[in-house]
Amino acid sequence: MAFQLSPSSINLMFECEKCFWLQIVKKVRRPAGIFPSLPSGMDRILKQHFDRFAAKGKLPPELRDNEHTKGIALFSDMDALNVWRNNRKGLTYTDSGTGILLRGAVDNILTKDGKLIVLDYKTRGYPLKDDTHEHYASQMHLYNYLLKQNGHDTEDFALLLFYHPNTVTEAGEVIFNTDLIRMSSNAQEGEKIFQKAIGVLQGEEPDASNNCGFCEFRSNGN
Repeated sequence: MAFQLSPSSINLMFECEKCFWLQIVKKVRRPAGIFPSLPSGMDRILKQHFDRFAAKGKLPPELRDNEHTKGIALFSDMDALNVWRNNRKGLTYTDSGTGILLRGAVDNILTKDGKLIVLDYKTRGYPLKDDTHEHYASQMHLYNYLLKQNGHDTEDFALLLFYHPNTVTEAGEVIFNTDLIRMSSNAQEGEKIFQKAIGVLQGEEPDASNNCGFCEFRSNGN
């Protein structure tokens, strides 16, 4: 059977290979909690916000006058971008040996000297910790890999734009702080991650991670 993977589903592999295998192969998912609607709402309005500046050929205030954005512009091919950030379409690549499909939907794309750079929005309730961005490393590597496999030249980094609430004005407007983080985005690392995921799926059911509470819950007969 040909499976479909995404950067978020592959991220589960790093938490627990057994949970990953069960979700993809056996369609047995971890119990899902209530998904907050604020991040998806922020994602929608941020895309509209950035698109307005893309139409003007300018960077929005969050990206201006930042050392990480020198010589960088917003991607101007809106037809392509609207496909790449559509969850049902996105950027795709199919492994020729197994037929396993990798699909990823980006938030936005930047360009520098003809090369593409992934820009990803993140909404948080609190300021960043020193290692917050590291949790998105595999996602950024996989996006870079997808762009490469679709024939695009890419930079070796991605940009993460974090939004977290700061204060509320007397008019009731919520003011957000922003942090722009540059991190490695390597197509070769993305390929290694994808191939590792394929290897896990083609094998027998893996052992549970030592600290996986979901597998412990299942093993106790719940």
